[in-house]
Amino acid sequence: MCIYYIIVVKIAIFGFIALLISVGMLTPSFAHTTVEVEQYKIEVGWSIEPPIVGIRNDIVVKITESGDSEGTYRGITSAFKNLDGAVMYGGASKSIDFSGDPKPGYYFSSIIPTKTGTYLMDLQGQIRDVTVNVQIPIEDVESTSVLDFPPTSSEGSTDVSALKNAISSLQQDVSKLKSGETSTSNGGAAYDFAIFGLSIAAAAIILAIIGLIKRK
Repeated sequence: MCIYYIIVVKIAIFGFIALLISVGMLTPSFAHTTVEVEQYKIEVGWSIEPPIVGIRNDIVVKITESGDSEGTYRGITSAFKNLDGAVMYGGASKSIDFSGDPKPGYYFSSIIPTKTGTYLMDLQGQIRDVTVNVQIPIEDVESTSVLDFPPTSSEGSTDVSALKNAISSLQQDVSKLKSGETSTSNGGAAYDFAIFGLSIAAAAIILAIIGLIKRK
């Protein structure tokens, strides 16, 4: 196979790797989970996001129904009069009490998550004669590493090492082209394109490494 096509394939592969790792550099958009039970919308999430293991937080429940005009809503007061809540993790569960917020429809319960992973909010009972029986996942609890400074773990070092190896491979290809050890079938134009493509791929990988280092 012509070295030109081999280089194009490498550019595509390395660019894809850099893209995958760069995706992890994006700041996640946190959102509460909403379910509908007849006319009511029940939204559950954490007060502080991302939730961190060992740090006090609040589970927030928002219960609303449609307002008098389109696009509006009104909060449901005294929603937990006949409604029970329990937070679940794996096979464990804990009943919790919710306090009302001054803003109608909002309720909260303080909790200190002790393990990373997915928690569920279990709601059982009634809201104004409407039966509620739902389990709603809440934003995953993360380890303290997302807040640690200076960093205490080597998380991400494997990705950085892989990217550095990719750059080394690209540099070797460039050296072989310049030295004449390999040649392109299309002459100077193909050579220039190959060098240009390799440079772009290397730059993208370097940017990904910088982003990973900054994230740490």
